[in-house]
Amino acid sequence: MPNLAAPSRVRFEHHPDGFGIGNPSPRLSWIVTEAPSGYIQSAYEVEWSPEDGEPEIVRVDSGEQVLVPWPFAPLGSRQRGDVRIRVSGGREWSPWSEPTTVEAGLLSPDDWSALFISPAEGAAFGDPAPFVQGTFEAKGEIARARVYATALGIYTISLNGQRVGDHIFAPGWTSYHHRLRYQTYDVADLISPGENVIESVLGNGWYRGYLGWQDQHSVYGDDLALMMQLEITYADGTTQLVVTDGSWRAGSTGILQNDFYNGQTTDLTVDKAEPATPVEIVGQDRSILVAADGPPIRVTQTISAKEVFRSPTGKLLVDFGQNLVGWVRLTARNTTQGQRVVIRHAEVLEHGELGTRPLRSAKATDEFILPAAEEITLEPELTFHGFRYAEITGLDDVIPEDVTALVIHSDMERIGWFECSDPLLNQLHDNVVWGMRGNFVDVPTDCPQRDERMGWTGDIEVFAPTATFLYDSAGFLTSWLADLAAEQKPNGAVPYVVPDVLHQDDPTAAAWGDAATIVPWTLFQRFGDVGILRRQLPSMMAWVDRQADLAGDDLLWTGSFQFGDWLDPTAPPDEPGKSKVDPDLVATAYFAYSAQIVADAASVLGEADIAETYGSLAASVREAIRNAWVMADGRVHSDAQTGYAMMIAFDLLETEEQRRRAGERLAELVREADYHIATGFVGTSIIMDALCATGQEDTAWKLFLQQGCPSWLYPVTMGATTIWERWDSMLPDGSINPGSMTSFNHYALGAVADWMHRSLAGLASAAPGYREIVVRPILNDAVTFASARHITPYGEASVSWTRDNGTFTLRLDVPVGSKAIVYLPSAPEPERVSHGVHTWSVPIS
Repeated sequence: MPNLAAPSRVRFEHHPDGFGIGNPSPRLSWIVTEAPSGYIQSAYEVEWSPEDGEPEIVRVDSGEQVLVPWPFAPLGSRQRGDVRIRVSGGREWSPWSEPTTVEAGLLSPDDWSALFISPAEGAAFGDPAPFVQGTFEAKGEIARARVYATALGIYTISLNGQRVGDHIFAPGWTSYHHRLRYQTYDVADLISPGENVIESVLGNGWYRGYLGWQDQHSVYGDDLALMMQLEITYADGTTQLVVTDGSWRAGSTGILQNDFYNGQTTDLTVDKAEPATPVEIVGQDRSILVAADGPPIRVTQTISAKEVFRSPTGKLLVDFGQNLVGWVRLTARNTTQGQRVVIRHAEVLEHGELGTRPLRSAKATDEFILPAAEEITLEPELTFHGFRYAEITGLDDVIPEDVTALVIHSDMERIGWFECSDPLLNQLHDNVVWGMRGNFVDVPTDCPQRDERMGWTGDIEVFAPTATFLYDSAGFLTSWLADLAAEQKPNGAVPYVVPDVLHQDDPTAAAWGDAATIVPWTLFQRFGDVGILRRQLPSMMAWVDRQADLAGDDLLWTGSFQFGDWLDPTAPPDEPGKSKVDPDLVATAYFAYSAQIVADAASVLGEADIAETYGSLAASVREAIRNAWVMADGRVHSDAQTGYAMMIAFDLLETEEQRRRAGERLAELVREADYHIATGFVGTSIIMDALCATGQEDTAWKLFLQQGCPSWLYPVTMGATTIWERWDSMLPDGSINPGSMTSFNHYALGAVADWMHRSLAGLASAAPGYREIVVRPILNDAVTFASARHITPYGEASVSWTRDNGTFTLRLDVPVGSKAIVYLPSAPEPERVSHGVHTWSVPIS
C-alpha cells in the first residue's frame, strides 16, 4: 500500500514560485503525488518561517488544496520566508513538504524612492534607442540585492556589462494608464567590489511604437522612461539604495530604429555614445504599479534552419520548417566596414518568393550595418516577427548552421498534451499549440506578424478552454482580465481589443464583449479559481447590463453592429463579417449565455440575489429567442450551421425533442455541405459539441476528418504549421487569399482542440479545477488510439485508450484529490473511481 507522500509543487497564487509576488496574502496550492487507497484529505497544516520572526503553524480542517487562503498575517513589502505544508486524511499526517520560499515585492507606492527618468534630448520617436546609466560604489560583502524596475516603453538592464534577468520586452503590455507592471530581479551575483555601472536600454515597444493599422505610434506617450530601484543588504546588516534620479546620464545606442511592426536597424560600426546627456524627471502615477500575475516573455526555444535556398528570382531564402514568433540570429563572416545585411520575414512563400502581402504595412525587416570582422553575430533585441521564412540580402553565402530562429512567448508552463493514431490530427494539434505560443506574447493577440497584433476579445473568448488545457495560462489571463475591467466603458461596453488602442466610444459586439464573462468562468472551471469570479463579477454584470440595455424590453438584441460569425467560409474575402447566420441571433444568444454565466458565478460566490436576478434574465432571454427564431419542430429561422450549434451548445431550446430536431437539422446542413465546415469564429468552437450532444457523432467525425477546403485538416494538407486566420488563407493553387486580412497564425479556429482533449481522447473536467474528471471518449473507426495528459491543480491526470481486434482498452490515472466518472462502450452505467491508476478492457463492435 502506498504511503502518504509529502505535498509538492507548492504554489503561491498562479506563480510557479513566490519571488517578487505582489499579493500580501497569496493563496496556496499543492499536490500530493501518492496516497493510500481511500485517502481523502481532511486537514492540512501550513508552517510559515519568516526570516524576521519565529515560525508559526496553522491547522485548517479542510479538504481543499487549491488556492486556499493565506492563514497568516499579510506579508509586508520585501518580506521573505519559507512555507511548508503537510496534510492528513484523518489517521496520519504526511511528511512536511520541502520549504518553498516566498518573497513579497514592493506593495505600496511609498516603497518607491526611484523616479522615472528620460533622456532630456535626442530620444524622440525616430531617434536611435537611448540608454540611461548610473554608477554606485559597493561597500562590502553582499547578503542580498534586488532590482525593482519598470519603464514607459520596454527596457533591458545590465549591471557591469552583464544582462539582468532573462525577461524579454519588460515591463510587458498592460493598459498603461491604469496598470503598469514592475519586475523584481536578484542581482547579488552581478555586483562587484568598488565602482559598479548599471544601465538600461530603452525601446519603443507597445508604449511608443506603431500600434494598429492606422499608421499611429506613440499611442500611450511620447517619452521613454525608466524607473529602477536597487536595494542592497550587506552581510553586516547595513543597506544601500541606488535609484534612478537626476544624477543619471543618457546616451544613444547604435540601434537606429526599433519597432515591433517594422523591425530594427542596428549600426554595429559605431560605439555606444558616452552617457553625457542629462536626464529629466518624468511625472508618473506610482499607484498604478503592480507586480506581474503571470510569467514574463522569454526566449523558450531555438530552431535551426531547415534549408537555405534561392528563390526563382535569385533571392537567398531560409526555411525554418515552422511558423514561429521571435527573431533570427545570423552569423556573418569576413565582413567589410559598412556592409549592410537585411533580413525580411514572412510566414509563407508565394510562387517561390517571400509572401509579404499579408503583413500589410508592417515592414518586418531587420537591418545591420557591419564592421570589418572575421565573424560577427547579428540579432535584434527590441523587436519580434512572425515568420517561417527569412530573406537575407547582403551576404553571398549562408549555410544552415549560420542561421537560427529564437522563439519567444510568455513563458507559461506546458500542462496539456494530446496524441492519437492519425498523423494529420496530431499535426493539427501541434498547429494549435504553436498558434497559441506565437500569440500569447504578454496579451492574447489575434496575430503576431502584420500591422495589428492586438488583444482581440473575440479570439480569446472562443479559445480560452483550449488555452487553459495546453498551458498554465491562469496568471496570464488573470492579468489580461484586469486590463479588460480597467478598459471597460462606464456603460459596461467592452472594447474590441484589450488593451484598448482603438478607442471607440461604444465598442459593443456579441462574442467579443462576452470575453468579460466567458474567460473568468473558464478560469474558474479549469483552475478552481473562485477569486477570479469575485474580482471580475462587477465587470461581468456590467457587460450583461449593457447587453440588456441594447436589447430593450423585448430582450432581443437586434439592429446593432455585430462581427457575427466572423470569417464564415462563405463570406467574401473583403467582407469577413458577412456570415450565413443572422447576426442578431448571435447577439441575443450570447446575451442569454452570458446572463446565465453571471447567475452561475454569483451562485458560486453565495450572492443569491444576484444569482436570482440574472438567472431570471437568462431564462427570459431564452424564451424570447425561442419565440423569435425557433419553430415548433426545433428548426431555426436562421438556417445555418452556427445557428443550430448555438441553440444546442448554449442550451437555448426548451425541450429534448427540440434539441433532437435541431441536432438532426444541423447534421443535415453538414451533409449538404459535403461535410465541409461552414462556421466562423463563433460556430467553430461549438459545432463538434453540438453534434455529439444530439447523437450525431458520425456526422461530427466526418466533418472533423474532412480534408477538402474548408476544413480543419485542409491547412494541414497544405503544409501549415500553425492555425490560419481563414479556412482558405492559402488557396489550393498555392496563392495567398486575395483578402486584405489574411494571417497564417491565428488560434481562433483551433478552438476545436478542446473537443479533441475532452471528447476524442476523453479527458474532461466535471467539477471546478478537475476536482472531478469525466472520461467519455467518442469513438470512430478512423482513430485506433488516443491519449491526453493534463497537469490539473491536483496533479497529473491522463487518459489513453486503444481499440484493437474488437477490444477497447482504457488506462486512466487520477491524481490524489480528484475522482473520476468513466463511461465505457456499451456499459449500462458509468463507473466511479478515486485516485490511482485504473485499466479496463471491454469488447467493442
